[in-house]
Amino acid sequence: MWHACCSCAGVVRLSIVLAAPARGTKQLVHAFRLAVAPTSIEPGCLECRVWTEDHETCVRYEEVWATDEAARRRVRSDGFTRILELLESVPQPPTLRFEFVSDTRGLDYVEEARNMDTLPNPTTLQSWLLLGVLLAAMSL
Repeated sequence: MWHACCSCAGVVRLSIVLAAPARGTKQLVHAFRLAVAPTSIEPGCLECRVWTEDHETCVRYEEVWATDEAARRRVRSDGFTRILELLESVPQPPTLRFEFVSDTRGLDYVEEARNMDTLPNPTTLQSWLLLGVLLAAMSL
């Protein structure tokens, strides 16, 4: 989940997906939960969480960092070394992915994508009302 409180430009999300072992899923989730609390209070951490899916056959772990610099600092930390050790302990190779958000757009993107460049720019309430009237007229 991306955060509306920030511009999201520069945000880095780490996601890890593991096939839960036949036994020990609760211990694996507990081990990840031990990492969540200290990671969550690190400078630049926007979110850190762990959960299970598909009747506890899949374990997911996620960290969201405000900047690339914060994410790099995390990857070099002792806490991340413990995450890597945890990943090495599971029987099947996990999926580990870093996603980089480089741009965030709003209604300007909707307007561009829908080729609405001939309509007024909806930046004021008056423009929104006019846009609504025009769209209603177009649907008649």
